[in-house]
Amino acid sequence: MASVENKMRGVRIEKLVLNISVGESGDRLTRAAKVLEQLTGQTPVFSKSRLTIRGFGIRRNDKIACHVTVRGAKAQELLERGLRVKEFELKSSCFSDSGCFGFGITEHIDLGMKYDPSTGIYGMDFYCQLARPGLRVSMRKRCHSRLGASHRVSQEDAQDWFIQTFSGVVNA
Repeated sequence: MASVENKMRGVRIEKLVLNISVGESGDRLTRAAKVLEQLTGQTPVFSKSRLTIRGFGIRRNDKIACHVTVRGAKAQELLERGLRVKEFELKSSCFSDSGCFGFGITEHIDLGMKYDPSTGIYGMDFYCQLARPGLRVSMRKRCHSRLGASHRVSQEDAQDWFIQTFSGVVNA
């Protein structure tokens, strides 16, 4: 009988968050939201500033950024497009202790979108949360339970997954 690897130990993408932080409300923010909508096919959510910073010219509760959460096969495809821009190389400091990783790109047109002069060029942040099957046990409302330390995704697990899945390089 052949040895079968445990399905519950496999690491997968829980979600991918794409964020464009403009730093001001108004026309630039709505154009950034349009870019995210074209990229993902989902309606973006606007983020508000928590406090007033006079030097930046923003007030408390001003809309200053927009983000989209993507899951499933679409998240895998968008992550691959983003990593292609970075040439599948990430620093080890991009990976957190909880098994998540993030990076940024400077121009959204590098993802394969057409340049539109009326829209402009926006940079964006990619943040990917990795998890093993069974994470819902720690998130659900009914029969809530804790996730064991051996089942959590560590920084090393995330880096190994990145190297195996995308043939990526992790720089020190």
